[in-house]
Amino acid sequence: MGDNRLGEFLRARREQAAVPVGLPTGLGKRRVPGLRREEVALLAGVSTDYYVRLEQGRDTHPSDQVLEALARVLDLDESSTVHLYALVRPAPARRRPAARPERVSTGLLRIMEGMAAVPAKVLSRHFDVLAANAMAQAVHPAFRPGTNMIRYAFLEPHGWDMYPDRERVAADMVAVLRGVAGADRDDPRLTELVGELCLKSEEFRRLWAKHGVRVKTAGLKRFRHPMVGEFDLEYESLTINGADGQLLVCYHAEPHSPGADALALLSALVATEAANA
Repeated sequence: MGDNRLGEFLRARREQAAVPVGLPTGLGKRRVPGLRREEVALLAGVSTDYYVRLEQGRDTHPSDQVLEALARVLDLDESSTVHLYALVRPAPARRRPAARPERVSTGLLRIMEGMAAVPAKVLSRHFDVLAANAMAQAVHPAFRPGTNMIRYAFLEPHGWDMYPDRERVAADMVAVLRGVAGADRDDPRLTELVGELCLKSEEFRRLWAKHGVRVKTAGLKRFRHPMVGEFDLEYESLTINGADGQLLVCYHAEPHSPGADALALLSALVATEAANA
């Protein structure tokens, strides 16, 4: 994932930043999108030499005042700003226990199975599906336990078939993974996953290089289902106490909406399959 993470982040976000109206243009014709280093330095109130040192990794300890100015100039949202600070002041390295399969508590599994009409799954911090109830598995084949959702999306031949707005979902997935990565330099599972995806998927490699950052909380996702058609579902992501990085993700729909109709149909299909099992 590289050693100059702060510089890589600043450079990527600078190249995506909008050029403010009225910015002096005395530096010649603009040949690439985004802001020049000199412009970022001017707008942030620091010297060009100092900003160049930040991008080149020759200075890795900017003050809070400088970070605040850079976040403003680069128009970073809250998640990206938190990520910027974490790159400069990462949490102390912690001793990692020996690798072992992640488990979902028996109590949570019972609760999920009791949510018969609500698609629910448990994700690890690496996008592994650790558990999913029958409704979740009926919504999407990638929601089955044992699947790594981001590998499925980017590396399986039909990984995107059920997402009509593929570009948005792909960008969100990569941004959430980037948010998980943060400044963590010694997570072997994450390093392996990102390395494999960068090697095998040009699309993932391009999105990873954009350094988008997002925290998975809540949102809307559109599905194109082979049996019930196209529909939207909202989702909520809940942190599971006592489980490092695990999330419980639950899907729901507006009453009387196409999404609610789709869930009713899927529920009937699940009930039929269970009766015939």
